[in-house]
Amino acid sequence: MLDFKELEAFVWAVRLGSFRKAATRLHLTQPSVSERISRLETTVGELLLERAARPIQPTMRGREFFVHAERMLHQRDEAMKLFDDEEAFSAPLRLGTIETIAHSWFPEFMRRLTERYPRLTIELTVDYSPVLNERLLGNELDIVLAMNGYSPQKQIEYESLSPYEMGMFVSPRHVKQLGESADTWGKQLPFISFGKQARPYAELVSYLAEQGVANPRIHSVSTLMTIVRMTTEGLGIGALPVATVLDEWQRGELYRLSLPVPLPAMHYDVIWRNANHPRFCRGVGRLAQQCACSYAQARRADMTTTLFSGRWVTASASSGTTEATHY
Repeated sequence: MLDFKELEAFVWAVRLGSFRKAATRLHLTQPSVSERISRLETTVGELLLERAARPIQPTMRGREFFVHAERMLHQRDEAMKLFDDEEAFSAPLRLGTIETIAHSWFPEFMRRLTERYPRLTIELTVDYSPVLNERLLGNELDIVLAMNGYSPQKQIEYESLSPYEMGMFVSPRHVKQLGESADTWGKQLPFISFGKQARPYAELVSYLAEQGVANPRIHSVSTLMTIVRMTTEGLGIGALPVATVLDEWQRGELYRLSLPVPLPAMHYDVIWRNANHPRFCRGVGRLAQQCACSYAQARRADMTTTLFSGRWVTASASSGTTEATHY
């Protein structure tokens, strides 16, 4: 088997024409250089240098081998640069994300990621958190942006991302109906949530049980945009990340329910296996944190401006009223 140390000794002996000069260049003794080249000749089964010549000259086969030896050393040096220059990372990145992130700050994250690593290509998978975590552990994905808690903690590293405030929204056509029956709002319409594999579905079921809503009807939907569309079309009460429907809320296409107790927020992480490229994954994770935080701050700023008028369904047990208020 070829040894890079032996190749280095051979290449520098040919370049400099001397064992002594090669030894000085490699910070070795002259006998060490001679021994390495002898081991190399034993490995290939032929003499590579004419030692009697001054300066030392490669044999005919030595000249041919020298070209390949230089190329191998160059390729080794290029490969080792990957560990010194993070920006040179060029392998395809198998990235997984849940749909809520894909429809919020993910485009900005992609833009900044490809600016930082210009040679990078992305293989993107959008799916539920349990599926993404399973594929991460199976080494089918490198990094996922999803809910944590599905993978053995000893096998992963993760960084927390900014959470999403959740809210319940309805079409304007149901505002009067809900306002007139505030005490039974949870029984008037079906709910629309993410698929049953997704944690928000289970959290919605628990929330409704805590609010005394027994046996709720819940439509489980696989895509965020379909939940939004079904809600705006009046097919039920949509349990949605508030930041992703600000435009529909602002335009009056959706009204937000004033709930007795807030829905639990959706918490996500950037997750990678600890066997993966640690510095690179951690760098990508911090970039994801920055993008998620900037998005959350911008959406909060949008909602607190005096120009934002998100319409609420505000009701009391005795009489229902509906009003447009500033959030």
